[in-house]
Amino acid sequence: MNCLPKSLTLPPETIFGAGVIRQVIQSCQQFGTRGVLLCGHSLERNGHLPQIFEGTAAGDEIFVWVHHGGEPTLDQVEMFREDARNHNPDWVAAIGGGSVIDLAKAGAGLLHAPLPVAAYHDGESILPSSMPFVVAPTTAGTGSEATMVSVLTNTETGVKKSIRHPSFMARTVVIDPELLDGCPQEVIAASGMDAFTQAIESYCSVGATWITDAFALKAVALIHGSLEAVYNGDKSKQEDLLLGSYLAGISLSNARLGIVHGLAHPLGARYHVPHGLACAVCLPHALAFNRDAVPEKFKELNAIVGMDIERYVHDLLGRMGVQSPFSGHTVDGYDAIIEETLASGSTKANPRKVNADDVACLLDRLFAPVE
Repeated sequence: MNCLPKSLTLPPETIFGAGVIRQVIQSCQQFGTRGVLLCGHSLERNGHLPQIFEGTAAGDEIFVWVHHGGEPTLDQVEMFREDARNHNPDWVAAIGGGSVIDLAKAGAGLLHAPLPVAAYHDGESILPSSMPFVVAPTTAGTGSEATMVSVLTNTETGVKKSIRHPSFMARTVVIDPELLDGCPQEVIAASGMDAFTQAIESYCSVGATWITDAFALKAVALIHGSLEAVYNGDKSKQEDLLLGSYLAGISLSNARLGIVHGLAHPLGARYHVPHGLACAVCLPHALAFNRDAVPEKFKELNAIVGMDIERYVHDLLGRMGVQSPFSGHTVDGYDAIIEETLASGSTKANPRKVNADDVACLLDRLFAPVE
């Protein structure tokens, strides 16, 4: 446990604090005057876009590309690549939730790659990217701002999985708790549970080390102390929630995850369920499945939340009104879901080995009617 991961990848610069979003353009200007800013509609709706452009200097040429919502797809990345290439940027920035960040991350990382995005999604080797990437998250959630991973869906095949490369890592991460202002309750709940899941799974992962454990446990503590409060409108806890999500992202990027994410990708793609919601409802079942594999780590988790971690998650979901979108439904593509779950790198990092019968059992529990 006293060794580092085989590779330790961290964002080289992080700017943290209320109001620092005004520095995002300044952070980009070190790379040149021509840039592409990818964002979601919420940025304009919440009044943050004018604040961002306060840092624009004379001569800056910034093209704004708006993501219209939904989980990022290969087609969207191709559209972004084409538009961005036409602008010939010196840098790419993303300000938004996990979907916006993943879309921009893949678009920036593959901007000058010779093959279609689908080729890399199918396993083709990714060449290092030299395109500077700057990111500011507007949800406390995916932790994508701190990872070299982009999760994309192929709408033709229905396959949802990640692509990754160290050069995808953002050069600068801008974390501003004010960007959570106005975030809907259901997004706070789902995104927050995604971050909580990532912290727990990376802590229990077979790839965990003492250094990723430190990030993960701090993330668990921060999210435990802030998620429900932010859900209930306490803005003073937004900083802790965003920081917890960021630390969970660092941990997962270097330790990998587990069965929750192995299941959440195929389920999310088939049922068009937001990723955080899929993770949230899978987490209690995964905790029950993994309990005996890492008992000492469960003791640590129990100590942080002050009770049994599985019971805590179950109760927290109830208090935030998170309901399963799967309960009582028929499993669509049973065998294919099992196959995709077992092929997932997240599943391979689970602390307890997973076989087809295990996945089938978890699916049966997820889709069972609520009693």
